[in-house]
Amino acid sequence: MLRVVLVALVVFASIYAFVDCVQTDRRVVRTMPKPVWLVAVLVPVLGPVGWLLTGRASARGGPAPRGPGRRPQNPRGPRGPLGPDDDPDFLRKL
Repeated sequence: MLRVVLVALVVFASIYAFVDCVQTDRRVVRTMPKPVWLVAVLVPVLGPVGWLLTGRASARGGPAPRGPGRRPQNPRGPRGPLGPDDDPDFLRKL
């Protein structure tokens, strides 16, 4: 019974890591190129653990910085005003 649970856990982790790797933008993948990670996550236990610990972007809410002291660019582009009082065009019309 325990063996079945462990095998199911390894299969689930491999599928999760593979799908997560496919959906991750190539610009925020760390350590190795994305095609190498796609093959690596298929290695039982080591592949998914490696992807979750070192391959994907930081879990703290954004991509991992690349290079010393550099922050990656926002992939969605510059942010616009959050409310009408932050929008200079709206304020000019008042």
